[in-house]
Amino acid sequence: MNHELKKTINDLRTEVEQAWKKLDLEQKLQQAAELEAAVAEPEIWLNPDEARTKNETLAHLNDEIEPWKILRAQVDDLDELLNLGGEDLATELEEQLQALKDQLQELKKALRFTGKYDRGNAILRITSGVGGTEAMDWAGMLERMYLRWAEHRGFKVTNLERSTGEEAGIKTAVYEVKGNYAYGLLKSEHGVHRLVRLSPFNADNLRQTSFALVEILPIIENQEDVKIDNKDLRIDVYHSGGHGGQSVNTTNSAVRITHLPTNTVVAIQNERSQLQNKAKAMEILRGKLAQMQQEQQAESIDKLRAGESAKWGQQIRNYVLQPYKLVKDTRTKFESKDPESVLDGKIDDFIDAFLEQ
Repeated sequence: MNHELKKTINDLRTEVEQAWKKLDLEQKLQQAAELEAAVAEPEIWLNPDEARTKNETLAHLNDEIEPWKILRAQVDDLDELLNLGGEDLATELEEQLQALKDQLQELKKALRFTGKYDRGNAILRITSGVGGTEAMDWAGMLERMYLRWAEHRGFKVTNLERSTGEEAGIKTAVYEVKGNYAYGLLKSEHGVHRLVRLSPFNADNLRQTSFALVEILPIIENQEDVKIDNKDLRIDVYHSGGHGGQSVNTTNSAVRITHLPTNTVVAIQNERSQLQNKAKAMEILRGKLAQMQQEQQAESIDKLRAGESAKWGQQIRNYVLQPYKLVKDTRTKFESKDPESVLDGKIDDFIDAFLEQ
């Protein structure tokens, strides 16, 4: 029995060490130590933005490293207990070993994230399709679904822009989603989502099909990753129509940035100052261009072609509430017969199926 347990523990340790190397955790430990030393220096707080960025990066690294450090230590502790306890602890050790194996399988999901921006934060943008109130209501349902999902994950979500429908739902909404692997997880949601249901806005209660576009964009932490030439930008300012009180609406605080080569437009008005709105608009623009670069497999931003990013093409997922109940992903073929649960934020099975594929 001891020999078998010893072998299983050694196999587990080997898997942990392989994952440790693949995730480059040794280098990340060093990076975390350097950041810890940096944020401990009083002078850094003379530049609050730099201090906040370094603190966020440090927290992000620690969230990724700590579970692996704990698992590594627990495997060593189990090995030591086996050496000390002999046959008396065999049953208990087997139970603990199974728990560690389950924990490893959960942590190994991180190995699925191989994209350049997968471990970082994301921009979530939802736009209603044609169809008036029905489509705007559908976009609002998707907004709630993603907010519930992010809440369950413990992600920090910040609204950057939101335009409500006249009767129901939203015309468009933009959110910043912060948390480990936020982009890597959410990227499976990028595309057109289609709803079939009996319309609550139709007097005849007819079956209605609605569409909404979900865009998932990476937040580019290093601006050098996506270099944008100022001559390629047209920047317009205008009166904000958003929240913020009277002062917002009497100043040209809203910003619209157009990337001329690709005709990509980003407009932000939620922040109180023009500078803040411009900074957020540039953040979203970088994400849009990075997403387009991945879609077009372009070598650089300069090689991007206008009008070829994912827009209103074929839907990636169908949500059918009538005449039967089914949510089905058109790419992975994964499906759920409980659309109410899915629309309540339980989309992890769809995300997992996409990542496994």
